[in-house]
Amino acid sequence: MSTHTAAPRRAPATVALAWLTCAVLALTGTACGSGDGGAPVRSPVQDLVSRGTVPGAAKLSQDAHGVAGFRTAGVADVRTGRRIGLTDRFRVGSITKTVVATVVLQLVAEHRLGLDDPAAGHLPARTAALLRGNGENGHERGPASVGDTARNADKSGITVRQLLDHTSGLFSYTDDRAFHRDFFGTGFAAHRFESHDPGALVRTALAHPPYAPPGTRYRYSNTDYLLLGMVIRQVTGHSYATEARRRVIEPLRLTGTSFPGTRTGLPTPHGRAYTGSRDVTELNPSAAGAAGEMISTLPDLNRLFGALLRGELLPARELRLMRDTTASRGRYGMGLYPVRLPCRRTVWGHDGVINGSYVRVLGTADGGRVVSYRVNGDAGVPAGGERRLVRAEFCAGR
Repeated sequence: MSTHTAAPRRAPATVALAWLTCAVLALTGTACGSGDGGAPVRSPVQDLVSRGTVPGAAKLSQDAHGVAGFRTAGVADVRTGRRIGLTDRFRVGSITKTVVATVVLQLVAEHRLGLDDPAAGHLPARTAALLRGNGENGHERGPASVGDTARNADKSGITVRQLLDHTSGLFSYTDDRAFHRDFFGTGFAAHRFESHDPGALVRTALAHPPYAPPGTRYRYSNTDYLLLGMVIRQVTGHSYATEARRRVIEPLRLTGTSFPGTRTGLPTPHGRAYTGSRDVTELNPSAAGAAGEMISTLPDLNRLFGALLRGELLPARELRLMRDTTASRGRYGMGLYPVRLPCRRTVWGHDGVINGSYVRVLGTADGGRVVSYRVNGDAGVPAGGERRLVRAEFCAGR
């Protein structure tokens, strides 16, 4: 869950051997290749590890020929010294939004949903009433200065499109002070295993005035995608997780990807996740829901984004809409955002942050090259190191 304001084909034997050698060297903390004097070249992955905050990092790149390169630095478990494995499961946070947006746009392509439909028309009655401002909020955690008029303002004009591109103006429930304290802050230990109902989380958001009138300004809000998860259920009769499995995960054979619901652990194999020195691996991800509950692996994420960008999951029109950043003035489309590089190349992807995990996936517009990387901490990675990694992957030789 982010607060962003923003099966490979088999390689030839010789290439596969080079990849295996690279992986072994990476596991010893040494990067592949050498400098002018024969000394090992430092991998940008090593720059993502920080003493005391980010114990381990890993990166998986894949080109148009299916050739993959996997590198790691640091450890997956500070207690045992275990290294990060290629198929380790981890929480991907807001990359969940890319899958949810894909399902919504598939429903649009099937004419079961319209982008300019009022979202309230595709929501459960109680939530729709709250958006219309004539329902009981039932939430008392908002700041005392927020008046009933602001809380109960009519938001029924918010469209499906505005939820997808974060121009709804709705307050993000993760910005609520009490929620943030309980899920990310000092209250985490006491509340980490509590279950959260999406309707209640929406009420948390609607206890606050909106950031802006609908359609007037881009502001990233986790509430938008909670509502889209509810829209999917109302339109299809199935949960967003069920529809995502049927429409995305199973067709692409993403064997390491799952929606845990209220399950607190990670499937095996997996390392550990850390907030500073605190192990936060086990938690109830229903606090993230459709905004960020998904679990995945680096190979699955590469396959997912490669297929999406190549047009294997959406018709051409809906894929163009997904990459249309007009409403956000170039910052966000619908479940994807652009990254413009100094080598005059633009790549597309998404990131995700949740307790103990940060991950990002980026790919060329045609899906020919995809890179995913992750760390097992949530304190943030050095911006310079992240820039060097992305530029090395997409700008080398340009």
